[in-house]
Amino acid sequence: MEIKPHDVLLAIDVQNDFCPGGQLAVAGGDEVVPIIHKLEPLFEHVILTQDWHAPNHQSFASAHPGKHPFEQAEMSYGAQTLWPDHCIQGTSGAEFHPDLKLTRAELILRKGFRPQIDSYSAFFENDRATATGLGGYIRDRGFRRVFLAGLAYDYCVGYSALDARRLGFPAIVIRDACRAIDLNGSVSQIEADFAEAGVDLVNSSDLLDQRHA
Repeated sequence: MEIKPHDVLLAIDVQNDFCPGGQLAVAGGDEVVPIIHKLEPLFEHVILTQDWHAPNHQSFASAHPGKHPFEQAEMSYGAQTLWPDHCIQGTSGAEFHPDLKLTRAELILRKGFRPQIDSYSAFFENDRATATGLGGYIRDRGFRRVFLAGLAYDYCVGYSALDARRLGFPAIVIRDACRAIDLNGSVSQIEADFAEAGVDLVNSSDLLDQRHA
């Protein structure tokens, strides 16, 4: 698959709290960093996203007495998985992984900062209606295809890819540049959603090999 000048690499939430030792660690989360570094030179445009929660965020189990992480709670916008406190604004857990050096990134988009609503997707919050502004930014910049990598495959990467399709952008998830939580069948569910929405799955080798073709 050939990378073109109007393509953009979206690196999702490669933050300390989603890496080993973090508050919501994804197994092997730090392993995506060297793969993303190999991919970056292929793209003229790179965007980073950063989970950025208020300390009292309502997606935290700690905000719901008697509830525990990974249980469900009913919010105004529907069912919400409750998480350990993570990626709190200004904490080391919210910082990008120290090995991540994407110095050419043109935008860092922070999401999930509204205390009353979670935001898996880089494009919409979990009510599926409140836009982050990323869709407009991508359209205004003239980008046409979105390639996604990062954490976690079955949540923030996956929801971002689905919303890119919803906004009319071709979306390609670079599978080996992601790691998954796989909570209650979430990987199989997101892949079924990908198939229905037309999200493409590739490996980094599919893109890197093209560079040497």
